Amino acid sequence: MRFLPCADQGLLVGTDSLDEALALYRALAESLPPGVEDLVPAARTVLLRLAPGADPARVEQAVRGLRRGEVRAGAGELVRIPVVYDGEDLPRVAELTGLPAREVVRLHTGCTWTVAFGGFAPGFGYLTGGPPELAVPRRAESRTRVPAGAVGLADEFSGVYPRASPGGWQLIGRTEREMWREDRTPPALLRPGVRVRFEEAERT
Repeated sequence: MRFLPCADQGLLVGTDSLDEALALYRALAESLPPGVEDLVPAARTVLLRLAPGADPARVEQAVRGLRRGEVRAGAGELVRIPVVYDGEDLPRVAELTGLPAREVVRLHTGCTWTVAFGGFAPGFGYLTGGPPELAVPRRAESRTRVPAGAVGLADEFSGVYPRASPGGWQLIGRTEREMWREDRTPPALLRPGVRVRFEEAERT
């Protein structure tokens, strides 16, 4: 692990892999070390927001002493997301994977995904735990506008666009569920640790 100061009250912990970052985040979430107020996981890092007056050296020592097990599916909240699988890139994903489009849909709906971390835009969750067959590269050219609710794949992740924005993920479907609402507590539907099941919905 690598430790770097971040702004006035932060400590950034770097790891060598996504699995290591997730294992560290879960270990920290189960038992916050003294002086740590909040955690922000990412693909290879975990940001620790420290309490005023906390000693970063003591926090680092505590983090180094944590026991971290293998990343495993937790018992977090389960969110079901109905999806119409008519995305523009579904034929391309089928071509990239060598699978029929219907098999792509079956694999995407046939497992429980987990939100590893958020980023890119408020409410966007990077979902992991999908079948390795669905690991496909981002598009060579990003779109200038992806509609809210678009469901996509990129590398080992799946995700749902919370609002219209540019994006380069392979779009396989769409959902009407809102990923981000400021009048909801919490505003983000998909938060780190939340489990997700995609369910095929009828076209409307």
